[in-house]
Amino acid sequence: MKVTLLSLLAAALIAPAALAAPEVGAPAPDFSGTDSYGKTQTLSDYAGKTVVLEWTNHGCPYVGKHYDTGNMQRLQKTAAEEGVVWLSIVSSKPGAQGYVTPEEANALTESRDAAPAAVVLDPSGDIGRLYDAQVTPHMYVIDPKGTLVYMGGIDDKPTSRHSSVEGAHNYVLAALDSVQAGEPVATPTARPYGCTVKY
Repeated sequence: MKVTLLSLLAAALIAPAALAAPEVGAPAPDFSGTDSYGKTQTLSDYAGKTVVLEWTNHGCPYVGKHYDTGNMQRLQKTAAEEGVVWLSIVSSKPGAQGYVTPEEANALTESRDAAPAAVVLDPSGDIGRLYDAQVTPHMYVIDPKGTLVYMGGIDDKPTSRHSSVEGAHNYVLAALDSVQAGEPVATPTARPYGCTVKY
């Protein structure tokens, strides 16, 4: 009985650490996932490159705001031009809003003229939970050293109104500019907004 109680206590102490949210200034949690073309995407394979993680759900109006206006695509293409690796991640479970098959993911990318380096499919939600992704879009920026330097909302306009894109302060773009300039990110965290991730 004594051993069992000690084991339970040890498990209780270890569990919170295992589920701890990622921290800005700390190494970004490594992960592997299968993309929409069946290729394995492993974060550590991109060591030495800046990486953006974008949690997405095509059925979410907040995501729609950024894709319908071309805002997300412009950001993806600007990032790609600077050598940034952009991974869009879909953590919706089968049957839930936003879930896509590989074929549907590729069709969406093409129809929206989107430009991620890859769309990672995470129907188990393991990658999403590892990053404590709460909403779509939830954004993360990882510097070439593998350090998480930004996490939060894409900008400072927490609404689904398309008109709010104009004049918004884009935290992701600002973080990428700072990383490229070798400067600290001025706003390393911001409140994420959007639709809850459909785990």
